[in-house]
Amino acid sequence: MPFSGLSAALAERERAHLLRRRRVVESACGPVVRVDGKHLLTFCSNDYLGLANHPDVVAAFTNAAREYGVGSGASHLVSGHHRSHQALEEEFAAFLNRPRAVLFSSGYMANLGVISALLGRDDLLIEDKLNHASLLDAGQLSGARMQRFVHGDMASLAQRLAGAGVASRTLVAVDGVFSMDGDLAPLPDMVQQTKASNAWLMVDDAHGVGVLGRHGGGVCEQFGLSTDDVPVLMCTLGKALGTAGAVVSGSDTLIDTLLQFARTYIYTTALPPALAEATRASLRIVQAEPERRAHLHRLIAQFRTGAAQLGLNVMPSDTAIQPLRVGDSDAALRISEQLEARGILITPIRPPTVPAGSARLRITLSAVHSAAQVDQLLQALAEVMPS
Repeated sequence: MPFSGLSAALAERERAHLLRRRRVVESACGPVVRVDGKHLLTFCSNDYLGLANHPDVVAAFTNAAREYGVGSGASHLVSGHHRSHQALEEEFAAFLNRPRAVLFSSGYMANLGVISALLGRDDLLIEDKLNHASLLDAGQLSGARMQRFVHGDMASLAQRLAGAGVASRTLVAVDGVFSMDGDLAPLPDMVQQTKASNAWLMVDDAHGVGVLGRHGGGVCEQFGLSTDDVPVLMCTLGKALGTAGAVVSGSDTLIDTLLQFARTYIYTTALPPALAEATRASLRIVQAEPERRAHLHRLIAQFRTGAAQLGLNVMPSDTAIQPLRVGDSDAALRISEQLEARGILITPIRPPTVPAGSARLRITLSAVHSAAQVDQLLQALAEVMPS
């Protein structure tokens, strides 16, 4: 019988308390959302600056939809590259202080396209063990020899670089902010090592852009790193920017290479022009309203102080991602259910998304949360977390 083994695999995942289930959201993104008929205070969104439902962003989208319609009509290289896409690429490159940028349909597609375009069977890809799944999948699909180094361990990275051997090209790929842990990659040390080894460095800054750096430029701005230091920078638009898609930025040579060889760019329909216009509006807000970042970082400090006073096992992070490590998957699921009974939504993160034995509540804060709402979260955690 076709698919006869699938039911057993699903049943096994459910027995291990690892079965994923979707929730139906019935309202716009915000600090309070309607989910499966209930209004819940949410601390699991990636809308870090609260731009997903910002009136200026919504207006830019609706006005552009009236002018350009809903779909782009084709891939970028056929007839789907609209002036809105071109303007967004130019503005994002200027925002990041990098020569050029190219727009992809998602961060996942960007990572697949970049690594497959740059590397082949004669090349070496080195990745942090806790990199996002898209970077790991990209390595497997590229055909390059792939090695992984111990998370954040520069001695382990040095060992991998020293063993590069006869690889034609060596690329080191890393998350700027690790999505499940909230910590930052030690990029200055990585820059030093990759330059000394004549390797390229690629950074996925999905969770840093808009949030980190004086102007919201992300981890590269935070560390003062240039295009020469980080030749390949990928930034998603569906998190702090509040829309969807991704931008890869770098030199003219890099961008021209991606236009010619990145299959996930070439062979897919371009994002709607209206979405590009919405992202242009959100990018203007990121630059014009630094108080959003300032408020977010005050909330992060408030939460960490309160969590420490409660003795909670919050992992080290100064970003909007504040993981509360539980360990056991069943326990993480149970705590999440108890929080929901108190009107708070935090989805438990369990293997295989995180390593076995490290299930957690991935708490995320947003600039549209209030200090009172963070206090409400801390009070609920004090009630449900085992002593």
